[in-house]
Amino acid sequence: MSNRLVILDTETTGMNQESGPHFQGHRIIEIGCVEVINRKLTGKTFHVYINPEMPIDPEAIAVHGITDEQVKDCPKFAEIAQEFAEFLDGSEMIAHNAPFDVGFMDHEFGMLGSGWKSTEELCKVTDSLKIAKDKFPGQKNNLDALCRRLGIDNSHRELHGALLDAEILADVYLLMTGGQTSLRLSDDEAGGDAGQIRRHADALQGLPLVTLTDEELAEHEAFLNMLDKKAGGSCTWRQELVEAE
Repeated sequence: MSNRLVILDTETTGMNQESGPHFQGHRIIEIGCVEVINRKLTGKTFHVYINPEMPIDPEAIAVHGITDEQVKDCPKFAEIAQEFAEFLDGSEMIAHNAPFDVGFMDHEFGMLGSGWKSTEELCKVTDSLKIAKDKFPGQKNNLDALCRRLGIDNSHRELHGALLDAEILADVYLLMTGGQTSLRLSDDEAGGDAGQIRRHADALQGLPLVTLTDEELAEHEAFLNMLDKKAGGSCTWRQELVEAE
């Protein structure tokens, strides 16, 4: 398995998944990807808006807010296909409801003619929705529901957007699969938030250890019980304690 993950989302001209929109001629209008290596975000992204060469359905505009006017001067898929394929090549691609995204991607690559690989020839495909359904059976497992369950702040997400949703999905996927996202930036990313995070971490190193009383431990356990109940039995802090033991 590749230690390089590409977390991906797409936005499209049509949203009717049940009837297979990519077979009705619908097209991709936005691709957003973030790169994760060794379970850390690197800061490297692939993000592009695309001229779909067809009208965008009003129902789709209501979801992602992207209009015909906004993408009329954007590159066509053929113009970004090589760079996109190179970004995916050799990675493990994570997408939420991956068959939807892969169906569109393969439709786009197929329209370019012979000589283009399918998505699964370029990269390993992992469906994070399937992982969520296995982990939280019988519950809502869209991104908004998973953010609430896992304690991820997505209050800035008013409309769907491919890059924003890919960034949110990166947090969701890493938490669902046991990863840590509080120190999110890779070691080779310098300055800005990365430097500030490291300074805070360094400052914590010299602090004395404090032993909790039995009463304080009981209060902490009660607090975890409350979080566990609200999270539907998936309190992240409790899971990490269990794994550590």
